[in-house]
Amino acid sequence: MGILSGNPTNEPMHYGEVFGLWTFVTTAKGLVAGYQTQLNHAGDEDLHKLLEEAIAGGKQEIQQVETLLKENGVGLSPTPPERPKACLEDIPNGARFQDPEISAALSNNIAAGLVTCSQIMGQSIREDIAMLFGQFHVQKAALGAKALRLNKEKGWLIPPPLHHHKSEDC
Repeated sequence: MGILSGNPTNEPMHYGEVFGLWTFVTTAKGLVAGYQTQLNHAGDEDLHKLLEEAIAGGKQEIQQVETLLKENGVGLSPTPPERPKACLEDIPNGARFQDPEISAALSNNIAAGLVTCSQIMGQSIREDIAMLFGQFHVQKAALGAKALRLNKEKGWLIPPPLHHHKSEDC
């Protein structure tokens, strides 16, 4: 039996795993606070539901990763306070985030989260950590598919120039 065989929860985390998990949970806390604020700005009901799903998923991820960090004696980053609810009409038009902007930011964050989950999975030597972030990856991919569908349905998706390749007959 090797040094890292057996129950992975009995194995120490290496520095890359500690840093990856700590950074992930710190970022997730900031994203949840940001999404709570964006809820106040979102006028579209479907976007509102997607933000609520992102918040719930983020809170679940935070709880799971914080538990893992605590079990391994790693100090936690501070959690921002819950954001208060505000009435959309109370936010001046020029100061409001528009629905397409919120949706684009959410889509970007989901894409970055997928990369982060893949990176943590790739650097992990503890199977429990790799499996946890594999689950997060699948959940983020599903949320990303919903965001893509919403962006298409609402006309918020701005595609880059499309490439139409025509082969020439010689």
